This record gives sequence, C-alpha cells and structure tokens, in this order.
Amino acid sequence: MSIGLKRGTVLLEPHQDEWDEEGKKTCEKIRALLGDDITGVEHVGSTSIRWICAKPIIDIAVGVRSFEDIRKHDELLSKNGIVYRKEDVPGQQLYRSGDLDNGIVTHFIHVVISDSDAWNNYINFRDYMNTHKEDAVQYGELKKDLCEKYPQDRESYIEGKRDFITDMLKRARIWKESEAGKT
Repeated sequence: MSIGLKRGTVLLEPHQDEWDEEGKKTCEKIRALLGDDITGVEHVGSTSIRWICAKPIIDIAVGVRSFEDIRKHDELLSKNGIVYRKEDVPGQQLYRSGDLDNGIVTHFIHVVISDSDAWNNYINFRDYMNTHKEDAVQYGELKKDLCEKYPQDRESYIEGKRDFITDMLKRARIWKESEAGKT
C-alpha cells in the first residue's frame, strides 16, 4: 500500500482498497485512545471515495463536544504518533502523523465540533460521492487536471477544487435531507 506524501507536493494515485482498511484501523486507534471524549470518528476525504484518485494521505474526521476534549490528550496522542499541528481553518483543529521529521505526512486528523457544519460536510460529501459515481468521476478528473497544473503547489491545487466542492456540498446537503425524509 502506498501511503504518505512529502509536505506541499501533489501526487495522485488510483483508489486503493487498502486505504479503506487503513482508515478503519486509524479510526479504531483514535477511538481506543480517546474513548468517551469523542462523539464520532470517520474516514473521510478522497481516500474514502471509490472511483477516484487521491493523494495517498488518509483523512480522518473526529467529532468532539469541545476542543478541550481533545487538546487535553495532546501528549497521549503524540506518544502514539498523532501530533497537533494547528487550528487548520476556523473551528477545526488539525493533527497529523507520518514520518514528520522527514516531511512525510500519512494521515490528517481533522477535529471538529460534533454535528457542526464541518462535521456534516465531511460525512455528507463522502457519502454523496460514494453514491453518485458521475459526480465522483468528475471530481477525480478535476483533481487530475489540477495535479498536472500544480504538482508542487498544494495551496493552488486546493484552491482549484474550492468551487466544485462548494457545489457538491450543496448537492450533498439536499441529497442527505431527502434521504432522511425517506426513513
């Protein structure tokens, strides 16, 4: 299994079933370490979406009632290879793991408040893309184009996906609400 990428670079690989297993394993590890201080933990991001290529970095969303619930575990997490990085975007705490001394990241752990827009966006986007193959394939093609254009500029790569993701998040929210109405 190929996992890990040098910080700042963009490299895409075809979807690998092993990413799903690594995501499950990482979720179990986090659940065991943090117990009742988390409300949920899910494999998210492109490595969790069938049919598309992805950077070989496993993204995990962790839900908490408050950020204090996770920050008090920083030392324990660090001893287990999960290191606090920063508040990635407002309302999210970012942790990462990998061979960090050599700039290789294998996992991003995005900590968000449970049932917040950020949590719901991670889950809805993943579920929508895994249910709507045409949109997922279109997303994969966009990612390939941006990777070719920005192989050493992850910020531009991310910015290039922004409008597409915003549109898909709107679709995903509508789809999720319609699915909830069917039950």
